Amino acid sequence: MTERAPERADVLLYVQHLLGIGHIRRAAVLARAFQRAGLKVVFVTGGWPVTGLGLDGIEVVQLPPARTQDESFAVILDEHDRPIDEAWKARRRALLLEVYRRCRPRAVMIELYPFGRRKMRFELDPLIEAARADSPPALIACSLRDIVNRPERAEKTAWMVDRFTRLFDIVYMHGDPRFFRLEDSFPESDAVAERLHYTGYVTEAGRAAAAARQSDDTTGRGEVVVSAGGGAVGAALLRTALAARALSPLAEAPWRLLIGPNMPETDFRAIAEAAPAGVIVERARPDFVALLSRARLSISQGGYNTLMEVLATGVPAVIVPFAGGSETEQTQRAEVLAANDLITVVAEDGLSPAALAAGIARALAQGGAHGKTPFELDGAAETARHLIGRMKEAAE
Repeated sequence: MTERAPERADVLLYVQHLLGIGHIRRAAVLARAFQRAGLKVVFVTGGWPVTGLGLDGIEVVQLPPARTQDESFAVILDEHDRPIDEAWKARRRALLLEVYRRCRPRAVMIELYPFGRRKMRFELDPLIEAARADSPPALIACSLRDIVNRPERAEKTAWMVDRFTRLFDIVYMHGDPRFFRLEDSFPESDAVAERLHYTGYVTEAGRAAAAARQSDDTTGRGEVVVSAGGGAVGAALLRTALAARALSPLAEAPWRLLIGPNMPETDFRAIAEAAPAGVIVERARPDFVALLSRARLSISQGGYNTLMEVLATGVPAVIVPFAGGSETEQTQRAEVLAANDLITVVAEDGLSPAALAAGIARALAQGGAHGKTPFELDGAAETARHLIGRMKEAAE
């Protein structure tokens, strides 16, 4: 009796987070949208394991994890905190190709690459080559946030364009072109324009905020919520917020500091021990959007996911964009939103308790983004819709 071949998956979705957890959180929102659209998804992650992603019913493949040594992204460490070597790369590459051969997806979607994650090309280029050589070949898509961190060196930019034009069929830019266009952060966008599709923002914050408004839960009402994403680079902001509290117009309000899983336990405990009465310090919570919807003010860095959650809830917000290493993405996004009176920005290089307290006063006077959020926030569903259409075209 002939053994039946395994069912071909619809989408292999690859994400490699190296510092924070925003990339994998956004990829998880996409995976859930694909699943709701009836697609069979294989979710491949190469970063440190993250809990609470809500991927029930989706096959998740955890590759041997890697992370960056620091915000420069110059050195990538393996699961034993050793710099990755050729043997480690070969093992990861073989595991990833094994996953591809087993599920033979109709589409391969890679988060960020080739506009980032260049150090992972040792496994991504072979994955793409295998997908393109398949019969029928898989559709190759890039999942890209709204802003590209453009390299300082022209040869890297040329490499990005060359890789995309030779290997990729489409790039999904998860933003709203009314505010951010690819050319705003990547002037060479003409080279990819014919394969570019804007999806709107990938977030579930609007749905979560609406549910919170219907809930009787009062947890967090009237609080100042201070957060720093995954926590890997947020210690300075959190400590400054503690010092700014007494100087701010909200000195008597309850404050809640939420610290992501990437902050070491010793640093977490030090911040918790320094907190005065009236300040709660805890690890990040799954009800973050609900807390924001009931808060008086949000203080945070300027990552993609957090800003969408701030805008969806309309809470007055002070944003301190992360600008370490060569990062420009958070600053560029925050400046445009501030110019549209949606948030208040305090620059990281000028961060002090007094500057943050002054920013809090400005944000309260501004009043938040209630009724002013102009963005398309259903980007995950649009990505699924468009991808299904492209896969149907490819099958005809």
